[in-house]
Amino acid sequence: MPAADDLALYIHWPFCLKKCPYCDFNSHVRDDVDADAWQAALLADMRHEHALTGGRRVGSIFFGGGTPSLMPPALAGALIEQAQRLWGLAPNAEITLEANPTSYEAGKFAAFRSAGVNRVSLGVQSLHDEALAFLGREHSATEAMAAVESAQGLFGRVTFDLIYARPGQNAGAWEAELARALAFGTEHLSLYQLTIEPGTGFAGAVARGRLHPMDPDEAADLFVQTQEQTRAAGLPAYEISNHARPGAESHHNLTYWRYRDYAGVGPGAHGRRGGMATIRHKKPEAFLRRVGEIGHGMAEERALGREEQLSEALLMGLRLAEGLDLAALAARFDTTADALVDAGRAAFYADLGFVEREGDRLTITPQGMPLLDALLAELVPAHLVAA
Repeated sequence: MPAADDLALYIHWPFCLKKCPYCDFNSHVRDDVDADAWQAALLADMRHEHALTGGRRVGSIFFGGGTPSLMPPALAGALIEQAQRLWGLAPNAEITLEANPTSYEAGKFAAFRSAGVNRVSLGVQSLHDEALAFLGREHSATEAMAAVESAQGLFGRVTFDLIYARPGQNAGAWEAELARALAFGTEHLSLYQLTIEPGTGFAGAVARGRLHPMDPDEAADLFVQTQEQTRAAGLPAYEISNHARPGAESHHNLTYWRYRDYAGVGPGAHGRRGGMATIRHKKPEAFLRRVGEIGHGMAEERALGREEQLSEALLMGLRLAEGLDLAALAARFDTTADALVDAGRAAFYADLGFVEREGDRLTITPQGMPLLDALLAELVPAHLVAA
């Protein structure tokens, strides 16, 4: 696990073969991608971040997207080597690549392993062809299962994503699909309920009456079922949608949820470092143009107010099964633990079994996690939520 003061590095590859109807990430479809131009631009953007974070060591690297497995493995290797030269990498630094499980991309796994990637996150999304077609995925269930097995043979650490609470899915079908997923024996799974995000293809289908999302109560039942099934299999939830064997949690994502610093490089990448929030230009062409003009792709950099930082730290930290050490958080921001949560509401929800408070540690219980958004609105003082 990285040290608390290690920096996480996020690198965004914005290109996909197609835009999935549920996706609201910064992804773009292009017929031609100049890998040399992108390597030069991303290396320049990385140098800019290093100039502002000198003296820090990188504890994890995450290639996200988009579809990073579409990039040439040599490009990934060049970026990893540059991070090592500039910052230095922590021993056993976690280096994750998001990948789609098409046969073409799975065929590049060995080259990515040689480039320095040691953890793969596969966008499987479903183990059923009908569901994959509904989700707009390019791979088949057979390809997905083959990719998981291939990745397990090459990488020390493997995780994959599934989307559940799909329209028409019932408890029995999800139980069987999740059991198949757990049978692969990966150390980590990310299990997300289907949500309808503004501006996506699914949002348009809902507006036209062509898609009817699952009833929220039914989806909540599937969430509880998911927690019970993964816990029984030895992969309990360590974050509301992420499950891992003890010790196999994603180091990189824990940096986000524990409100530690991370540098964002590439189109649309967000970062948070030294009390500053950063975001790069989202459109690939705009990013390249900006790097060519000034040497980096920054679109916005602003100071985060103290209350805004406290709000973010509370809202993210309470997603974790480990909860929050309120005294430690208060010390970071020169305040008191009592100022961070509404003690009366915390006690009320503790009596209901939704919250636990032991000394200065506050956690949302497994029974409370399905109600997380509502509980956060009750527990976090209004002036911090508004921040």
